[in-house]
Amino acid sequence: MKTFRRIFGLTFVLLAALGLIFQPARAQGDQPLALVLTAEGPIMPPMLEYIQRGIETAERRNAEALIIELNTPGGSLDTMRQIIAEIRDSDVPVIVYVYPRNAIAGSAGAMITLAGHAAAMAPETSIGASTPIDSSGENLTSDANAKAREITKAAIRDYVRPRGEQALALAEAMVDEAKAVTASEALDANLIDFVVDNVDDLLEALDGFTVQMSDGPRTLHTASAVTEPFHMSLIEQFLLFLTDPNIVFTLLSVGITAILIEISSPGGWVAGFIGVTSLLVALYGIGLLPVNWFGILFLITAFVLFILDIKAPTHGALTAAGVASFIVGALVLFNSPGVPEFQRVSVPLVVGTGVAIGLMFLAILMFALRALRVPVSAGVEAYVGKTGTVVGWGEAGGQVQLQSELWSAEKAEASDKIRKGDRVEVVEVKGLRLKVRKIK
Repeated sequence: MKTFRRIFGLTFVLLAALGLIFQPARAQGDQPLALVLTAEGPIMPPMLEYIQRGIETAERRNAEALIIELNTPGGSLDTMRQIIAEIRDSDVPVIVYVYPRNAIAGSAGAMITLAGHAAAMAPETSIGASTPIDSSGENLTSDANAKAREITKAAIRDYVRPRGEQALALAEAMVDEAKAVTASEALDANLIDFVVDNVDDLLEALDGFTVQMSDGPRTLHTASAVTEPFHMSLIEQFLLFLTDPNIVFTLLSVGITAILIEISSPGGWVAGFIGVTSLLVALYGIGLLPVNWFGILFLITAFVLFILDIKAPTHGALTAAGVASFIVGALVLFNSPGVPEFQRVSVPLVVGTGVAIGLMFLAILMFALRALRVPVSAGVEAYVGKTGTVVGWGEAGGQVQLQSELWSAEKAEASDKIRKGDRVEVVEVKGLRLKVRKIK
């Protein structure tokens, strides 16, 4: 009984302590929650997954509002449409806030901003330039261009029209004429709702503001809301990192080089493993970026020329041609006309990588040529020119002591008179028999 009482008393004390620990959390939980996402970078599938996860979390926790801090130069139109659909289907009001200062909501980012239940911008930010481009980096034909523009405008027309004719005209000019405006200009046109310095000011401005949800108007109560950051997962950050064309180009170069090294000197596995892994990761990024696949042909040609210069040395001529083909291929692949500037690969990086790979293969070529000039140091051919001592000799030949080995030998020159103890030089190796001549 005493033991039972002690256990009961200890349990009561622990529960009381836990109650004291979690009491502030319960008190804080009575306040409205504003979940804050930071969407920085190109509009790509990893960004979509991040926003989807943030909306699901906000709905599950019954948040008062979900704030997306947006800073993007643009991205995929398909991903943009899916993000807009997620925002409009959300049970929690989604406020898109172009932040921090000097941030942009360019191209697809502008359309996402306008699709929010409320839109805000920080001072010294900009929005617009939403003319669609082809996903392959090619210039759109007139028909395809017209269709893409109409689809893009239709995606946000219903959300912008209630803001007035001036706001709708400005939004359509962003698509048709690639027009971009500052935060104050967007506010003057009623394209956005607020221009505020930070999230705290945004929550204060949103308090009492009415937004139009799918189930009707809703008034926000955010004056005492508690903000909580909602970060990208490591996988989402890594996948978004792989949409950087410079990273993709570097991985592609490393992957192809490592595989060619493995092919040229098989037997190991490290180079092959690194090459396959790098290529697989690079192909993920290539699948998301607007690329011109014609550039792959130049890259393949470049590495074929590198290998040929090693197998059939041309004293660097094919290596130089390979470097030129590599640089052209990379620029065609990533920097075709129509590709936005932020999705282009750095030209100095391409040139530097091409020269570095060329120098590496040139070094391999020099080692190969030097190896051809080195005398044979293994096999029976290596005995030619060596000297030994005659152990015994008869009319048909004899035996010679050569490097601690006993060889059968015959005269290379009939005029030689060879006797036991003479020093002889190997002239030829014929099977297991040496041809020797006497050293005079």
